[in-house]
Amino acid sequence: MSETTHRATWKVSGMTCGHCEKAVSEELSALPGVSSVHARASEGLVTVESDRPLDEAAVRAAVDEAGYEVTGAA
Repeated sequence: MSETTHRATWKVSGMTCGHCEKAVSEELSALPGVSSVHARASEGLVTVESDRPLDEAAVRAAVDEAGYEVTGAA
C-alpha cells in the first residue's frame, strides 16, 4: 500500500442486506487502487479506501453495475 491512503464515503440507495453489501463491495474492489471497501446497508453507506483519489464517475458506474445508485458523497 502506498504512503497515502485516500478514504471516501458515498451514500448508496437500494442496499437492504448482506447480499447487497457484497455486490457493491465486489464491484468497487475491482477499481484500480482500491485497497478496502466497507458497505453498510443499514446506513446506506459505503466507505472505500484507495491509494489514489477515485473518479466519481467510476464509483457511480461500479455501484450501478451492482444494481444500486450512488446518491452523493457522505
